[in-house]
Amino acid sequence: MPHAVVFMWQMSRGSNAQRAVRLNHARELLQQFDHLPDAVAQMTKDSGVSRRQAYRDLQQAAHLKQPIPVGDPKIAFTVKLSRALVQRLRVFANRTRLSLSEIVSRALLAALPQRRKRG
Repeated sequence: MPHAVVFMWQMSRGSNAQRAVRLNHARELLQQFDHLPDAVAQMTKDSGVSRRQAYRDLQQAAHLKQPIPVGDPKIAFTVKLSRALVQRLRVFANRTRLSLSEIVSRALLAALPQRRKRG
């Protein structure tokens, strides 16, 4: 019998990082169990999601060729921008269907120097 890894989430609709962890876990369960209902039962036990959500996650995980990378957790960070810049940012976000956070993150990553690895 495979050992249980317990994951608990407070929100039914988790963050992208939480979702990636859950899908990676579902992928592992598919490799451990021969029968989908057994994987569903373990998924509901481990993650606290409904059977329906467990089936959805397992179906999605079945199409993954490799685990999903889990990014750094995000925190709130307040900045002050001009009204005109915020308006331009919102127009761009609507046009590209990206969140404001994603646009700002990409811009900052492009503007900041890359970290150098030691060694």
